[in-house]
Amino acid sequence: MQFRELDVPGAFEITPQQFGDPRGFFLEWFRAGPFVEAVGHPLDLQQANCSVSAAGVLRGIHFADVPPGQAKYVTCARGAVLDVVVDVRVGSPTFGRWDSVLLDDTDRRAIYLGEGLGHAFMALEDGSTVMYLCSSGYAPEREHGIHPLDATVGIEWPTTARDGSTLTPQLSEKDTAAPSLHEAEQRGLLPSSDAVNDYLATLRG
Repeated sequence: MQFRELDVPGAFEITPQQFGDPRGFFLEWFRAGPFVEAVGHPLDLQQANCSVSAAGVLRGIHFADVPPGQAKYVTCARGAVLDVVVDVRVGSPTFGRWDSVLLDDTDRRAIYLGEGLGHAFMALEDGSTVMYLCSSGYAPEREHGIHPLDATVGIEWPTTARDGSTLTPQLSEKDTAAPSLHEAEQRGLLPSSDAVNDYLATLRG
């Protein structure tokens, strides 16, 4: 299992080792020891989610108030998605920056997004199944969004599906109504880098 920190600090790409034979294959998609060594603190698992999406479905950009925020450890069990992390921490040197990892049922990578980061993904084929391990439970009063097509953030979403067809972004009503990054900052919705760092210090003990 290999960890690589992304261009957004606090986010990691995780590449597992797969063991296969004529019967199929086996892999470990999460291990506590390597996780702590890379991230610096344990993952306090409080909730596990699963979403299934048609090609072109675009979910996010979602984030939560810090503390406690909601860290996510995400993989794609079936199909493929482009998974994106956005730095929404006001005062961060990389504020507004994004990075991405292709999650699919071939390489079976995962992505970890620490507290205070924004998360989004686009499904690249029908039936794409995404699994999340979350550090806190669902709390709608603490959760917010930024429009995933916000030009200020400038995420380069795929335009072609895995089968070569054209992708048309499909957003929920909630995500369609989400503010831009600038509007979210002006409304005081974004976590501050200092608050995130203070909270992470408590996790590291």
